[in-house]
Amino acid sequence: MLKRVFMAPDPGRARLRFAVRAVLGVGLAVTVCGLAGHSLTGAVTGGLAAMLALFTVTDVTVRGQAVTTALLPAVGLPVLAAAAGLHDHPVARGLALLAVVGAGVYARRWGPRGHSLGIFAFMTFFVAQFLHAVPAQLPELYGAVVLSLLTASAVRFGLWCYERRTPPPPAPLAPAGERGLARATTRQAVQATVAAGFALVMGQLVSGDRWYWAVGAAWWIFVNTTSRGETLVRGFRRVLGTVLGIVLGLAVAVPVAGAAVPTAVLVAVCVFGIFYSAAVSYTWMMLSVTLLAELLYGLLGVLDPALLGVRLAETGVGALGALLAVAFVLPITTHSTTDAWIQRALRCVHACTAEATARLAGSPDGGLGGAAPDPAPRVAELELLLGRVRLSVAPLVHPLNPVRARKRRARRVLALLDDCAREIRGLAAVAADREAAHDVRLAAACKRVETAVEALVEGRASSVAAQVDRSHVREPALAHLHALERTLAELADPLRGPSRSPLVGA
Repeated sequence: MLKRVFMAPDPGRARLRFAVRAVLGVGLAVTVCGLAGHSLTGAVTGGLAAMLALFTVTDVTVRGQAVTTALLPAVGLPVLAAAAGLHDHPVARGLALLAVVGAGVYARRWGPRGHSLGIFAFMTFFVAQFLHAVPAQLPELYGAVVLSLLTASAVRFGLWCYERRTPPPPAPLAPAGERGLARATTRQAVQATVAAGFALVMGQLVSGDRWYWAVGAAWWIFVNTTSRGETLVRGFRRVLGTVLGIVLGLAVAVPVAGAAVPTAVLVAVCVFGIFYSAAVSYTWMMLSVTLLAELLYGLLGVLDPALLGVRLAETGVGALGALLAVAFVLPITTHSTTDAWIQRALRCVHACTAEATARLAGSPDGGLGGAAPDPAPRVAELELLLGRVRLSVAPLVHPLNPVRARKRRARRVLALLDDCAREIRGLAAVAADREAAHDVRLAAACKRVETAVEALVEGRASSVAAQVDRSHVREPALAHLHALERTLAELADPLRGPSRSPLVGA
């Protein structure tokens, strides 16, 4: 598991930059809040607001990211006021929270901006419960949120705006023409609201003060998942990450006991861990989140081993609520989402190949509308798409999955897609070498890759193998292209082999 985090491919060091910039942005936001005279509660609120802004805003363009960041206070501050104002009215507070949950998930139908605003709204309500905010604190909390968002924006859009050179995250799958309960976002909104309602009621029975942990666990299990299988696996990983984080907290956070300097250092490590591991390991991300919460409770002077036990119990309640909701309330099967993500990854393989080949051929635009061909952003996009494939296939390769044949096929698909990514990275590296010579066989090899991808996507498995040129070549670019052809041919069997069902079944 540790190897998966630190040895996973990181094209352009995007994950590393994402994590380092987050530490810088959150650290500066907390520092600015402190210099402005805010209390510890205000500084914590500001730091969490900055972290959410840096983590959740994923619009395609930098301008879009700036607009979404500017809109965060418009949804966050009213929710913060409602949460604080309803502090002493449990029933009304619970109903308001369920409304925020439903609206926040439903907002994902409007793409990355709706997704970001929904998360920020929910987490603002959550933070108000975390800090037991009351109306008298609202002016300070408002100031801390706005000041921290401005600071985080200065880092993101001024000091370190690397997004201009990286691809956007893959857009969620949303088949055209679907309406009402046929839309995945609508079904998920209903599921998340039911799960949150269950978590709220059961969480109150576990702890009248920390019930919101159960609702938070249920909420985050639904983030970036679509199918029933994805949600179930994420629930398991959330509980596992929480357990590991509690064990680590007993060894680290409890002894530190809120001491300022070591807590600040450990909080920075946790922020780095959250951002660096988010794309490759939800378990490790949750370990970092759990340890961060423990350190913050240490700063607030309420951390003890019994509190960690309550957190574990509340997390279990939230995970159970999510499990019951996705299993019995408008369930969404794994098949359609998995197949669609694999097809998008395969088409990205072809796009990467075409751009690398055009660059090697010396084409000024590669037929791409006047833009100079550069496969590097496509390679990074492919890594993001493969991350989505892994998330979607995760239920099939999970150790608890009893269907061994399907598990073997899913693992084979993931291994071959990783092989494709490795060959694409090698091809892009060759293409980046300005001294690399053009070979007239490149265009033909690229055409065969295109044919292989189309055959896989359309289910013409037998035509893939016939296209493969197995001749030995010494030129690096051709070697990568021919290896890519062979890998695509091998993918035909586990994906669309004769007399076999689709990878995930109906």
